[in-house]
Amino acid sequence: MKILVKRLALAGSIVIGIALIGGGSFYYGYRAGVEEPSVTLVKGVVNLEEGNEEKVDFSLFWDVWKVLQEKYVNAEQVTDQEMVYGAISGMLAATGDPYSVFMPPKEADDFTQEISGEFGGIGAEIGIRNEQLVVVAPLKNTPADRAGLKPGDAIIKIDNSSTEGLSTENAVKKIRGLKGTKVTLSIFREGWPDTKDIEITRDVIQIPTLDWKMLNDAGKEDTNGKILYIQLYNFYEKAPLLFYQALVEAVEKDPQGVILDLRNNPGGYLDASVNIAGWFMERGSVVVTEKFRSEDNGHTEFKAQGMPIFKDVPTVVLINEGSASASEILAGALKDNNGTKLVGKKSFGKGSVQELIPLKANALVKITIAHWLTPNGTIIDKNGITPDVEVSLTEEDLKNERDPQLTKAVETLNAELK
Repeated sequence: MKILVKRLALAGSIVIGIALIGGGSFYYGYRAGVEEPSVTLVKGVVNLEEGNEEKVDFSLFWDVWKVLQEKYVNAEQVTDQEMVYGAISGMLAATGDPYSVFMPPKEADDFTQEISGEFGGIGAEIGIRNEQLVVVAPLKNTPADRAGLKPGDAIIKIDNSSTEGLSTENAVKKIRGLKGTKVTLSIFREGWPDTKDIEITRDVIQIPTLDWKMLNDAGKEDTNGKILYIQLYNFYEKAPLLFYQALVEAVEKDPQGVILDLRNNPGGYLDASVNIAGWFMERGSVVVTEKFRSEDNGHTEFKAQGMPIFKDVPTVVLINEGSASASEILAGALKDNNGTKLVGKKSFGKGSVQELIPLKANALVKITIAHWLTPNGTIIDKNGITPDVEVSLTEEDLKNERDPQLTKAVETLNAELK
């Protein structure tokens, strides 16, 4: 059977907690098991890989399976299939990689809906940074955006339940819910003296992809302006087509410069990032390199294709703490290949490659297979992309509807246009 895979540039492992109560009885059971080992038979399970040379004692797995079935007080509430799903999740959790996860059919369906452009919830991408659940980016005009969530916000609790050790997938389960219902997030933000509880009303989320307009040299919207401003919110499957459609309309305006806004863009499909890079970079230029786990596996270079109509057009890219994965790939590629100036704040630093592998019964595995390097060899993961011109955007700026980052981008571009 041919397995189809999709590479993702997205920003959770399943954590299993075990509480031991009654040390004496636990010790006795352990000793008895060592002194009188037994073979546990489980009907309906077939070993499909006979002759595996690696010696692994798998009997412990079946021992625990049997104990759970025979001893667990609510064993009738857990199906054999759910136990298998839990075991697979635990196997991937052993990697310690928050991005390598197993998704049972229902979770897989939810994930597929999300990356195709529509899902229910509050409208925020979340991830793990330094073992803490954080907001990667709120999506434009969503409940999360309107509630004031910001990139880098630490999510300490969800509905008064601690997020310590919680994977992104399990956090998503807790945050999502029916339209009109509420969820309370306890948020800590750098500079705050304490956490704040933010109540958010869930809604059906239509994920925006792209906006564009023409600006004059003062940075004001002007249909006769010569600066093309493109704000890309994600790199999901619709992004390349929508980007192309925007360019077809924009080219008629004869733009003399481009500002590409990737702030709060959490990523999406790697192919979408490479596709869009092709409009700005010489055909055949390296967009990003995937470095696999060993020299034997080598690396793969992804190169720009298509028509580079903006290759010689002065361009400035806006990034911030919410720019992740595919955004970082595109920003790094333009910086290294074209000398494109980056303005804003250091990006998130999500530079590992996940492969999405369909399994039986419509389940999925998302597993990390490589790390990304920019064309000049910069490792993106955990490092992020550093802007050439660092500009902060404060809460006071937001309240007064000021955007000093965009202002600096316009100023930087104007200097290149002279």
